[in-house]
Amino acid sequence: MNKVKQLSIRGVDQLKLFGFQDCHLRAIQERFKVKIVPRNGNIHLEGNASAVQAVEKVLNEMIQMVNRDQLLSEKDVHMLLEVVAVNGSPANEHNGDLDSVILYKKDGFIKPKTKGQFSFYQASLKNDIVFAIGPAGTGKTFLAVAIAVAALRDKLVNKIILTRPAVEAGERLGFLPGDLREKIDPYLRPLYDALHEMIPGDKLKKYVESQVIEIVPLAYMRGRTLNNAFVILDEAQNTSFKQMKMFLTRLGINSRAIITGDVTQIDISDFRNSGLLQVQSILTNIDGIQFEYLTQNDVVRHKLVRDIIKAYDSYEAKDNKKEKHSGE
Repeated sequence: MNKVKQLSIRGVDQLKLFGFQDCHLRAIQERFKVKIVPRNGNIHLEGNASAVQAVEKVLNEMIQMVNRDQLLSEKDVHMLLEVVAVNGSPANEHNGDLDSVILYKKDGFIKPKTKGQFSFYQASLKNDIVFAIGPAGTGKTFLAVAIAVAALRDKLVNKIILTRPAVEAGERLGFLPGDLREKIDPYLRPLYDALHEMIPGDKLKKYVESQVIEIVPLAYMRGRTLNNAFVILDEAQNTSFKQMKMFLTRLGINSRAIITGDVTQIDISDFRNSGLLQVQSILTNIDGIQFEYLTQNDVVRHKLVRDIIKAYDSYEAKDNKKEKHSGE
């Protein structure tokens, strides 16, 4: 059954949108067999109903990219075409929907890959503070940084602040060789690595030098009020009660936060004092705050990581059971 649809492109740079000699439009037409006619500030679509729906999704995303002054290349267009299924419907609930694409990169795109990641991403769009709790390899930090970079790109915030507790260094930073930056860099390196995946090196360098993006140890957050910022606290299981409270009360006007952590990898001396463990019973049923729990099913690293986590969970469960019986 054929469908006719009209999209407005008034105010959109049509040269960027259509590509050189309309190469973008031709690629879309060839893929979906939909007739595309630009006319009087509109694009007219005609073809199979599901194909027209798919093309509408692709074009709307292209329009957003152009309006955000993003470079729209032929590779970007072909990548969009791959995201949307040929029949115009998502490939599954979170894998084929363009709405779940967080960032486009020169070598691909970042989007949720599992049900848990999709739920985490959706929670970040609806809440000012989100806790993402789950085992290693579930993409908590990577997705959090992508969400923050997207918010900066869309001018929803003016800056990004990334922080983690340098727990192993503790009070001993003064005894480590090198200046302060050399001392703390090893603890913040995973955050730098995530940013390098998403932002070109020269642009990232400018952001860091101008403090549009800050990467600092948690101890350096004390006393600050953070307005118009996206703040990420990583490795939050290694915060104390006081540190968690301090971090959460830094948020100012128009600020958002994501707190990530793995409660199975607490490195502080008494795990019961973990701020991430305690906060789950303190901040319950507060509008604007949401807890998201990822599991071994959300692991996106090497396929063996999921099996390793499962084996360790099983071992620790048996060990805890033995301790319980021996104490009776």
